This record gives sequence, structure tokens and C-alpha cells, in this order.
Amino acid sequence: MILLGGPTFCDSGDFDVLAKSHIDWGFRAAYCPPVKPGDSAAIRAARDAFAKHGVVIAEVGAWCNMIGPEDDTRAKNLEYVRGQLALADELGARCCVDYAGTRRPNSDWFFDRANFSREVFDMIVDTARSIIDHVKPTRTKFTLEVMQTSPPDSVDSYLELIRAIDRPAFGVHLDPVNMLYSPRECLHSGKLLADSVERLGPWIASCHAKDIKVSDGLSVHLDECIPGTGLLDYKTFTTALKKLGRDVPLMLEHLRDAEEYRQARDYVAGFVA
Repeated sequence: MILLGGPTFCDSGDFDVLAKSHIDWGFRAAYCPPVKPGDSAAIRAARDAFAKHGVVIAEVGAWCNMIGPEDDTRAKNLEYVRGQLALADELGARCCVDYAGTRRPNSDWFFDRANFSREVFDMIVDTARSIIDHVKPTRTKFTLEVMQTSPPDSVDSYLELIRAIDRPAFGVHLDPVNMLYSPRECLHSGKLLADSVERLGPWIASCHAKDIKVSDGLSVHLDECIPGTGLLDYKTFTTALKKLGRDVPLMLEHLRDAEEYRQARDYVAGFVA
């Protein structure tokens, strides 16, 4: 079953109200509720409230650069990621997700030539291992979102990382829009979507639901857009996810306001049912 989820724009501090707001939106999955690592009482209350309403906590974000060139910043970021992974594990979230980052100074994810070097690949492997080995999660997975500017940037590179990291607690966060690089690929996205889910399926913990369009300009401009207004083949994507035979969160993101999220929800829900 696909568990559609996304923001609900509920600002209540009551976890029961917050969890119920997801049901009111037609969601079965949620982003991390507003709790902090170490606040065991709040974490337990949030976990119980979402479980009561049958809403899965899909992912805890840890968005920061894990491989940056500044030693002090990298150390601080790694401490933050460890805390977020521990939080995800205590919440029973499906995953904690980060991107690998970049070697470019003063950036979180921008392109740098070094990002695709063997040295940086090994650095990503060692970093992921160290985070998992430090936290020792038992109920969640540590995942890296596919990015165009650093590994994993394709199905092949993700599989290579899975083999190299060699930890049961390492999983896949699938955002297929981030693996589309050309107008031709966008137009025929079904092939990539089917291949991604088939080959990465055993490790998929959570997915992002976006869309992509080819915008005017030189050179090629590919831009995110509201699901249903772009070229992503949602029929193929959702059909492949259903074939996994287990619950998989599919999370709407990067939209501007509640109205855009409602539009996206209504479109994607037509394929999820």
C-alpha cells in the first residue's frame, strides 16, 4: 500500500490534533512532528498519537552537508545527523534522510568537481557507517536522498553505496525527480521509475512526490512543479510501488501553500487508491 503524506498546515501543539489533521487531509503518512532529540516525553506522546490515528511517521529530516571541507562545520553537522537519526529511531519513523552534501566551501549541496571523485565516495561510505554505528538504530533506516550534484545520483550509484556501506540500517530514500537530467528522460520517465523501484525496492524506506517540467531557456532548464502539471509518469511510479507488497510512504514536498498541496494531493491520490 502507498501511504500518501505531506504537510497539513496545522499549528497545534497537541499531537493528537496534529495527527488527526493528517487523516482530515486524507494522508496516511507524516513528516516528523515538532519534537526534539532527547525530549523522551514529547517523543513518546507524538509516537502514540500518530499510532492511534494510524498515521506513519515517514521521515525525519537531517538536511545538512556531511562531507564539507570545513572540519568544524562538518563535525557539527555530523553530530546533528546522529541526533536526528536517534530521534527517528525513538519515534519509530521509517527513515532519517539527509543528502551527502558537497566539498564546495560555504555550501550545503552545490556542485563541486571533487564530489564525484573516488575519495569523496569513500568519505560518504565512511561517514554513513560512522553515523549508523554510533546510533545503532533498530526501528529506522538512515538514508541519503538522490541528488544531481553528489552521490547517490543514480540507481547504479545508490546500489554501489548500499554494497559499500554494508549496514542493514542503511536504506533508500527515493526521489526520482532528482534522477531526471534531460528532456528526453523526463518525457519517458516511466522507464527510469520502473527501473528505480525494481532495483532499489528492497531498501526503499520512503519516497518524495514531486513533478518536473522543461522550462524555456538556454541551456536546458528542468524545474520542479506541482504533481500533475509536469512530465513524471505517476501511473508507472505508483504501480511499481504497489508491486513491492508493503506499505511505502510517498510524501508531497516543495510546494508553496496549502492550495498547491491540495491540488497535488488530489492528483496523486487518484493513482494511490
